[in-house]
Amino acid sequence: MKRLPIGISDFKELITNNYIYVDKTKYIYELLSSCKYVFLSRPRRFGKSLLLSTIEYLHEGQRELFNGLYIENKWNWSEKYPVIKINFAIDIKTSSEIYEVIRNEIRLNYKRMEIGKEREEKHVGLMLQNLIIEVSERYNKQVVVLIDEYDKPILDVIEDKNQAEEVRKTLKSFYSVLKVLDKYIRFVLVTGVSKFAKVSLFSGLNQLEDISLSKEYGDICGYTQQELEYYFKEYLKGINIEEVKEWYNGYNFLGSRVYNPFDVLLYLKKREVRNYWYETGRTEFLFKIIKQKNFDLPYLHKKYYTSEILEKFDIEYISIEALMFQTGYLTIKEEYKYENEEVLYSLDYPNKEVRKSFNSEILFYITGDYQIDRTTLINIAFKKENLQEIKKQIEVFISTISYEVLKNEYVYAAAIYGLVYATGYNVIIEDNTSKGRIDLTIVVDKKVVYIIEFKVLENEREKGKALKQIKEKEYHKKYLNCEKIYLVGIEFDKVKKELINFEYEIIGGVGK
Repeated sequence: MKRLPIGISDFKELITNNYIYVDKTKYIYELLSSCKYVFLSRPRRFGKSLLLSTIEYLHEGQRELFNGLYIENKWNWSEKYPVIKINFAIDIKTSSEIYEVIRNEIRLNYKRMEIGKEREEKHVGLMLQNLIIEVSERYNKQVVVLIDEYDKPILDVIEDKNQAEEVRKTLKSFYSVLKVLDKYIRFVLVTGVSKFAKVSLFSGLNQLEDISLSKEYGDICGYTQQELEYYFKEYLKGINIEEVKEWYNGYNFLGSRVYNPFDVLLYLKKREVRNYWYETGRTEFLFKIIKQKNFDLPYLHKKYYTSEILEKFDIEYISIEALMFQTGYLTIKEEYKYENEEVLYSLDYPNKEVRKSFNSEILFYITGDYQIDRTTLINIAFKKENLQEIKKQIEVFISTISYEVLKNEYVYAAAIYGLVYATGYNVIIEDNTSKGRIDLTIVVDKKVVYIIEFKVLENEREKGKALKQIKEKEYHKKYLNCEKIYLVGIEFDKVKKELINFEYEIIGGVGK
């Protein structure tokens, strides 16, 4: 039985050491046959480095590595091209370090290509230009340029706008030479997690084609359900495939729904449901930006977005929607096309793993505590319909939040939304009905529904307003097909920031 390719990003190592390779060479062949300058963004651990490595060995003409693959009998093996590889994976802490990182990458390529010592240059663009020209002249061939994690140096310092701007200027100078070296270049592929606006980083390189949301390349990284069941069938024996899909499938780049390879490979090895992708390295800068900007996260999946919004952000303007989409915390749920109008997309969490993990992380930034035990306890309380325990857990949870955060009813609803959403239940904030909006709806197993209204009261004489509103506006009628409906009014003291009233009524559903 072939081995699971966990953490293997070198194509040659994967093939020669009996690892499973999911054949993506059909997409690679089509890409190389139709494009010259290409950009691709995908979340981390999605197979971008393996894609670059495969393209590298292909241009080096190592046919023996491609035996039996789609591309074997289609590629012109008589033609070989030198490959320049630039990898920005190394961490930087200050903008001043980017120059040395670039210099080191250039030096490594000079050594690997056996063309002597690099020239002494201070301009990073001239470093790359000299390398490309010298390699091309040394081998009398056009050059393939592969750039991995192009955006990481900026993301490493993105919290500091001034440092991020300095790194961007340096990288802009570095990439700027590509536009004048066309005759020396065979193919360019730039990959990363995020997509910065072309004008800010690749100014002048108008020929760079972005395939990140091209339907024909939607499956170029990641595993489709069909690929998982075909290539890993020996590992799927005795596995609950529906559970695997619920936890790890669901990423959508306008092709098939795909798995993050790293997640599902670790699951197949350990045969245990866990947050593998999330546990191995969070996108730290994302959560810091969310906290700084105070974004309304519960509303992100209730909006519609154009591809332009999803595909780019910049240092001056950080689109949280774009950032969460590009880093893999949100994915495309559906696309909508109206006659003569631009296509719009709705977003959602790709799977259960990301939904639970992300909301747990948000709770940490709200309260300073990961709230894992509390999430579990309130999950059980909702499932067992234990209203007193629900009250207790909400009361304890609210007490952990800074009084500066608790300003209005929406904040209370949003905080509790995060707590409950991490359980995996169907949770809807500002749920529309014909007579108004429910603050929070929680559907458990499609049988039991909790309709919750929050109020922040000036004084205790106002107690009862929340439940009264639910009843007067007949919010429950939207859920009469459920077996049991709980109408829950929760009220907080405006000054003391504490729960002062929790009351509920039960209505039988299914037409009653």
